[in-house]
Amino acid sequence: MNYCFKTCKALTTLLLAGLLFSCTSEPNIFKNQNVGAALGTSYSIIYLADEELNYQQEIDSVFTAVNKSMSTYIPDSDISKINRGDSTVVVDEMFQEVFQLSKQIYEKTDGYFDPTVGTLVNAWGFGPGKQVLLDSLGVDSLMQYVGFEKVALTASKTIRKENRNIHFDFNAIAKGYAIDRLAALMDKKGIQHYLLEVGGELVAKGENTASNRAWGIAIQDPEAEQAKISIRLQDKAMASSGNYRKFRIDSVTGKKYVHTIDPKTGFTKSSNTLAVNVLAATCARADAYATAFMAMDVEVAVKYLMKQRAIDAYIIYLDENGETEEFMTEGFKKVVLD
Repeated sequence: MNYCFKTCKALTTLLLAGLLFSCTSEPNIFKNQNVGAALGTSYSIIYLADEELNYQQEIDSVFTAVNKSMSTYIPDSDISKINRGDSTVVVDEMFQEVFQLSKQIYEKTDGYFDPTVGTLVNAWGFGPGKQVLLDSLGVDSLMQYVGFEKVALTASKTIRKENRNIHFDFNAIAKGYAIDRLAALMDKKGIQHYLLEVGGELVAKGENTASNRAWGIAIQDPEAEQAKISIRLQDKAMASSGNYRKFRIDSVTGKKYVHTIDPKTGFTKSSNTLAVNVLAATCARADAYATAFMAMDVEVAVKYLMKQRAIDAYIIYLDENGETEEFMTEGFKKVVLD
């Protein structure tokens, strides 16, 4: 699974030419932008209005709140306390929403999305915890701490775990959720046109009024430093995941370990899937599904996508001959620029 607040991918880039407002047919529309670093990655928040605005303080507050609730890299965050076995923590609304959505997607993906893999994330060297040398016996011993059916949100808003050694890792959904909170902030402020990007995950609403078209997004080629395709995004979220950049090389054996952990086996996933891009109504949902599809074999992911209409996806993978292939749902095809 794709878990990290510290080092995150950026598989998407903004089509900057379409975002420049030095010349515009609507001189009374201002491009307001906040950029910076948060959640272990960079962000770019663009919001259009008929006046100059600066929501930096409110944006920082969203990131701070998400970190305080769900960052495994902050020792006194709620999730860190729960992971250490504190069963008295009353979780906030954000934690509750992410927990419930995680449970839903865990069930819908037959366990391919599972935020209880935290112990394995640490053991494989992709989390804040202690890395250990794992073999099949070691992985088997840790699998007893994996399974979202082993945890529950109680009526008193605390978390019950079957075993105190179960560790949560919401980093495969929390970044997308943070963007959804930023979108809610913009909606509350009455902003009708915005493009929010954090580490390559996006929420787009309205349009780029400089061009009177939906926001332009370039999706990077996982095998080259260039755009693979470009799309127009409007009133939709997109999240991406890939193994081609994030991996760890064992300093002793030289073996390569990718960051996607298969919750079914406990091992890092050796997959022919290079990258997944998911469109959904919310970024948290897109983020979680992008992770799930990376954990699945590509054939399983395609079969899953063909059976539902709530999300769309674009998958880049290698066939049995090592040739690059693509799969794209009909809904995704509709947003691709010719």
